[in-house]
Amino acid sequence: MTSQKSFERNVRARMSRTGESYTAARAHLISDPADGAASGTGAATIRDRVSDPKVTDATGRDYDAWFALLDAWGATSRTHTEIAAWLVEEQGVPDWWAQTVTVAYEQERGLRVPGQKKDGFASSASKTVNVPVERLFDAFADPDLRARWLPVEATERTAKPGRRFTADLPEGTRIAVTFQAKGDAKSSAGVEHTRVATAERAAEWKADWRTWLADLKKVLEA
Repeated sequence: MTSQKSFERNVRARMSRTGESYTAARAHLISDPADGAASGTGAATIRDRVSDPKVTDATGRDYDAWFALLDAWGATSRTHTEIAAWLVEEQGVPDWWAQTVTVAYEQERGLRVPGQKKDGFASSASKTVNVPVERLFDAFADPDLRARWLPVEATERTAKPGRRFTADLPEGTRIAVTFQAKGDAKSSAGVEHTRVATAERAAEWKADWRTWLADLKKVLEA
């Protein structure tokens, strides 16, 4: 149901952007899902993740009211930074909520698709493994152990044992991995893969990470 609602919003956003009829915009998105928010990344929109009631409670307006106000201000011709700053400085919206409304607006108006960040697209994946968090961290930070499950080159950037690991990957992309202990012998790793060139490639990386993290679990629990 949520997916259908997202698709309908994407159709309306394309209609607003291109002047097409509903039928034409819908047909285009079906035939070319890379256009607009039907990007293939599997990423949910901000509006899917943060509900209207939560936005209203935090900011005093729901999404549609904010979108109408932003349209009247001419936000479609502004940068992300300008929109967020206007919400904070002129409308008194708390910083985190200003970012939320800004991204939701950009997605709704077809200026940004789910999974897209200022430096490209992103995808994420996570896995819980039955080993201590220190061992899970080593699986990323130790090159020899990493080579047993990760089939691509990773060049370490930063490492905070048991907490965070970042590295450069092929295609100019980057990963940030966060770790969480869930007991003495259980922990989880969350991978965010950023700076990806296209939504389609982000979807491919996401599928790869699901496979690789499953392989990591097998290696560590063997």
